[in-house]
Amino acid sequence: MARPPRDEEREERIHNEIIVDAYGPEEQAIGWYTHLGDMLAFPFRATCIAERVTSPLRPGDKFEVTGMAPVEECDHEMFVLTQFRRRTLAVPLAQLAGVAVDYETEQVIGDWHYWIGAGNEL
Repeated sequence: MARPPRDEEREERIHNEIIVDAYGPEEQAIGWYTHLGDMLAFPFRATCIAERVTSPLRPGDKFEVTGMAPVEECDHEMFVLTQFRRRTLAVPLAQLAGVAVDYETEQVIGDWHYWIGAGNEL
């Protein structure tokens, strides 16, 4: 993934609203998890934008996102839930884009993509 150009507005939002007062990866993960849970308008439609060897989704697949994965699954990456072959599956948020979602959902997905695209890790 190519590093995105610096976006001062996103940087300010991420540092002042999402990971404010976070001292290390564990606290950053909780900040992201809480913010995503508050801002994503569940359920919403999504499409897969990137193939991952750890995920059965393929680019172009469309599906419904129903919620955040359990917090213990999000220590090092943010996962959201969807139905796949009659079971609930956690998929990486980095692997998807919202389809006809509200402004806040689009913005926070974009913030997550920007943050990890800039080389940040939990």
